[in-house]
Amino acid sequence: MTAKIRVGVLFGGQSSEHEVSLVSARAVLQSLDPAKYDVVPIGITKDGRWIGGGDPLAALTAAADPAKLPGGPAAPNDPEALTTLARYAEFAPLTAGSSLDVIFPVLHGPMGEDGTVQGLLELAGVPYVGCGVLASGVGMDKGMMKAAFAAAGLPLVPWQLVRRVDWQRHEATTIAAIEAQLQYPLFVKPANLGSSVGISKVSGRAALREALALAAGYDRRLIIEQGINAREIEVSVLGNDDPQASIPGEIIPSKEWYDYEAKYLSGASQIVIPASLPAELTELVQHYAIRAFAAIDGSGLARVDFLLDRNDGTLYLNEINTMPGFTPVSMYAQMWQASGMSYAQLVDRLIALALEGR
Repeated sequence: MTAKIRVGVLFGGQSSEHEVSLVSARAVLQSLDPAKYDVVPIGITKDGRWIGGGDPLAALTAAADPAKLPGGPAAPNDPEALTTLARYAEFAPLTAGSSLDVIFPVLHGPMGEDGTVQGLLELAGVPYVGCGVLASGVGMDKGMMKAAFAAAGLPLVPWQLVRRVDWQRHEATTIAAIEAQLQYPLFVKPANLGSSVGISKVSGRAALREALALAAGYDRRLIIEQGINAREIEVSVLGNDDPQASIPGEIIPSKEWYDYEAKYLSGASQIVIPASLPAELTELVQHYAIRAFAAIDGSGLARVDFLLDRNDGTLYLNEINTMPGFTPVSMYAQMWQASGMSYAQLVDRLIALALEGR
């Protein structure tokens, strides 16, 4: 009888995407075949404590912010949840990791998707699903990501990087420099967040000032991008040395743009898979997606997002997500489903890629 693979599923975390991670993790845990895997759920609280034993997913879900939890909490804002968490045993990853064959870090955002946890797992000597330290760090930081894409010759909308300290010390000069190079409307983003947290679309100077202040509350580096009238096209990438790209999909936001509410809470945004694109444009999207994956030295998985200009048909690379939303109804999984790979098969393949090594 073949021994089962012992899989640690890691979820929660300290980022603003904590609640999204819980929903992704629940789907992964439910998909793992008990005949093939011994599963060890491992939670990370919002204050950074690693917990094991009992049911850490249920405890973290009960303690979650119901306003940010897609689908609503299992128990609405349980006042005893944090007390319950305190009763769980602390999980020591560098020692307990030796008893795991592989870890599936279903973490989104800083302190999880940005190379920090990946570095810890490298030190622990435990194989893990997804991109390595370098790709995770570059993929999380939009400034470094865009620099890598530009160096690889990939098409980008005009953009600027602004340091928070320069914005705070030289507000008027910073705004003047932005307006000299970019035209309204603009998108303002923290460099190191996902799920559209802290992002604003602005059409004038007063709104730009407010947007910079908002983004500066999340990060010390800010990205300002030229806004265009665009379709939002996405494609999933899977693999290590020979990655493959899925059938592309399209997001039709329920709001003016695809913010956190439109992504996770309203349920009104439309997903079109496959995206209605000519065959040659579909091939170009897939080609650029694999080049983007290679540009950051990706491994395992990533979702690559594009902007297709409605006015002139120009295709721009927007960003790469090294641990995208990972439920069966998330774009990443749905695009692979349309490409012939079920959610359970996708999870199996990712674990195999992790054990294969990057």
